[in-house]
Amino acid sequence: MKKRPLLSFTVCWVMGSAAGCLFSGYKLLIYTAGCLLLLAICAVSGRSGWKISVMLGLSLLAATLYWEWNEGRNVSLLPLAFGQSMAELNESYVTAEGQIVSPVERDGDRVDFTVKLSRIGLNQKKVEGELITVQITLQAESEIAVAGGWKRGDRVAVQGELKQPGEARNFGGFDYRAYLLTQRIHWLLKGEGTASVQAVPPDSWGFSSILRWNDDVRAALGAGMDRLFHEPHAGYMKGLVLGLQDDLDEETFKQFSQLGLTHILAISGMHVAVVVGVILFILRRLRFTRETALTVTIVLIPIYVLLSGSGPSIVRAGIMSMIALLAARFGMLKDGMNILAAAALMMLVWNPYLLLSVSFQLSFLVTAGLMVYVPLMNPLLCRLPRWLSSTVSVTLVAQLVSFPLTVYYFNQFSLLSFAANLLFVPFITFLVLPLGTAALLLGRFWQAGAGVLAHAVELMNDATFSAVGWMNGFPGGVLIWSSPSLLWICSYYGLLYGILYAMKRRAEARLAPQVMEDETKPLMELDQPQDSRGRRVRDAGIWSGAGGNLQPNPFQMPESMRWSGPSALLCAVGLALLLYRGYHSEQLGGAGAISYLDVGQGDSILITTPGGAHILVDGGGTVSFGKKEAWRVRRSPFEVGAKTLLPLLKQRGIHRLDAIILTHGDQDHAGGLQAVLEGMPVSALLFNGTLAKGDSYSKLMNTALASGVRLYPVQQGQALAPDDKTELMFLWPDPYKAGEAKLPEVEDQNHKSVAFRLEMNGRSFLFTGDMDKAAEDAILLDGKKAGAIQGGPIDVLKVAHHGSKTATGADWLEFWNPGAAVISAGVNNLYGHPNGDVLRRLADSSTAVYRTDLQGEIQMEVRREGIAVRHKLEPETEMQE
Repeated sequence: MKKRPLLSFTVCWVMGSAAGCLFSGYKLLIYTAGCLLLLAICAVSGRSGWKISVMLGLSLLAATLYWEWNEGRNVSLLPLAFGQSMAELNESYVTAEGQIVSPVERDGDRVDFTVKLSRIGLNQKKVEGELITVQITLQAESEIAVAGGWKRGDRVAVQGELKQPGEARNFGGFDYRAYLLTQRIHWLLKGEGTASVQAVPPDSWGFSSILRWNDDVRAALGAGMDRLFHEPHAGYMKGLVLGLQDDLDEETFKQFSQLGLTHILAISGMHVAVVVGVILFILRRLRFTRETALTVTIVLIPIYVLLSGSGPSIVRAGIMSMIALLAARFGMLKDGMNILAAAALMMLVWNPYLLLSVSFQLSFLVTAGLMVYVPLMNPLLCRLPRWLSSTVSVTLVAQLVSFPLTVYYFNQFSLLSFAANLLFVPFITFLVLPLGTAALLLGRFWQAGAGVLAHAVELMNDATFSAVGWMNGFPGGVLIWSSPSLLWICSYYGLLYGILYAMKRRAEARLAPQVMEDETKPLMELDQPQDSRGRRVRDAGIWSGAGGNLQPNPFQMPESMRWSGPSALLCAVGLALLLYRGYHSEQLGGAGAISYLDVGQGDSILITTPGGAHILVDGGGTVSFGKKEAWRVRRSPFEVGAKTLLPLLKQRGIHRLDAIILTHGDQDHAGGLQAVLEGMPVSALLFNGTLAKGDSYSKLMNTALASGVRLYPVQQGQALAPDDKTELMFLWPDPYKAGEAKLPEVEDQNHKSVAFRLEMNGRSFLFTGDMDKAAEDAILLDGKKAGAIQGGPIDVLKVAHHGSKTATGADWLEFWNPGAAVISAGVNNLYGHPNGDVLRRLADSSTAVYRTDLQGEIQMEVRREGIAVRHKLEPETEMQE
């Protein structure tokens, strides 16, 4: 085995950085001490020399200290400058001065850029070097041209509201604050209109001038794509050729993402390899010497990296290409793993937070996987033609290696991903990409010829889009996975290596020629066994028998053949069990769970029964106030169902919802369900038996019908029992009256909200939607007169209508006598929810109150012994007896 000290050094550096990221305090000390002890054991046992072990130990320690040093410096300077805490500075109005250090991007009526501060505040406090994200909301369409004049390198003064970035409000949700922290950004500055920004171009040349020029060139190339291609081709080609994904059609991205093809839409090592190959080919055709061609290519690579957007994957590929070309130029280092290690080490020293980048992880892991696993895979495909075997091997290994990170970050995997990558990657890489690039370059001086090429590319794209859509049409083609643990991921790679290594040894042993132990022993030439290549096998230890009837002797097989089969089988069984365990979500051991999700100003509650059934009550929804002007519409506006709810359900490994209960048709309860129905199998939809006005509600119901979801209108007196420990008893809406339409259109949906009582593991929960006081009084009347509805005490009440004053009266609380109440409301919502009188009534009834606007998601684990409660923004655990 090759000795790769640089690779070992980099691996230890990554381990040290990971330790600094994952652990702190005594846990970090224990982890570091354990790793150093392991290195010492290796040195004592002779597996590595003392010098190597010391070097690796120093690498691990240096990386850990380097991470901790960066963490210590990654703090905001503003609290010290102002003498105030972060909380006190939040939502204050300031004037900030500095330099724009990022591209200026506009999406609808919002403009975003990053500023490196020099001064801030009324007294212009000096805060040299602090980075801040600026978000300007345009007030008129005429301001688009003004904002278009802002560029990287400009000196700016910005007036606006200083705000801390939002943090994750649900368990496992996206944490914008943590993401910006990896960019060393701690604050947002939000301004209104272009009048809040004063921008002046730089008065001297500097490095920012190069970046400014690069932004202009990328914008010009993007405009060239817009002239050549129609939509959605223009946005698609800009992503494919230039790495500009801002204009990529959302539906196209969704289709590619579902098949695991998004790497095609981002500039990566594939693009660098094609560009380097084309440059070298052209230079050699122009009769440049080998050395000159390599030198010119090395100089051009950084330019291409800049023009492509300088993402982690493209930087990695660029560095590796430059090192490899330098090695070829001077006849030095040629080992691919060492080149990869050098690139990783350089990038992590430059910015250790790249370790947390999904793009960085996938790029390096897939590249390393190809180097390690492809040689193991190749002997297994030797019966295929060489051109096909290499393509299949690379594609299959790339899929196998990227699988754990794919399910960890995106929580889904398409069973057709391998076929899609095998078909589309070569087609797009070697046909669409070169022709699209050629059309762009040709368009600079011959528009007619470029138009012909662009039309041909659009035809190819149409074929690609149609094929991708057809493949996505297969039901059950996409599997939903919960995010696995780090131990699961490491075990996966170890077992995969074990399978491929054992199978490779067996394949090589089967094909290898055998040498007989006794050259003088006579053998019948005509009956002598032959190997797969037609060569006679002469091994008396393997073949037994007399004369011409030689038979294989299984007890004297070569060692590699004897043990490789059982080893491969054992690893395969282990991998199958690992995949089974990873695919099936974690069981609660007889407990049930209720998660009151934070979806802003709306309701969404996930119920998981002890038997494993998943029931979603409402889906939140983004409420829009009137129709926006066309110029204000954003490419991918925030929608709570697609951006919050559906990712959370997938992240928790929910493969199918057994039921959705839509309490009523208002947008803040029904809107988010559209994305859920489109992105996840659903067995049944229970609703209040009425129709709501509006196109979104009609679209929701039509989507449910088209997806084969069973629709059930519910009413008072009905019940649902998902398992023997769970029962739902519906209390409202009231039963149909004689002559009433079965599905009437009702404008006031709140009064018809579905209300039900949940009994789970002997504990009681009441869900009320947005029901009003009139509905409460009707239920109380039925309960008092006929006794058909059993009152409290109950354990938890979901307070109706986000704590509005139109519900949750004193009689209602007295009838149910809840031990705790949950209010789902948006932070600083426009309606003033929850109402102060409702909070006072809850306090007077000695009811503990949980609020999503204050505590984020509220989770309850339900057992007979009690209810364990935790909330995202204050994650301590409580027990309610």
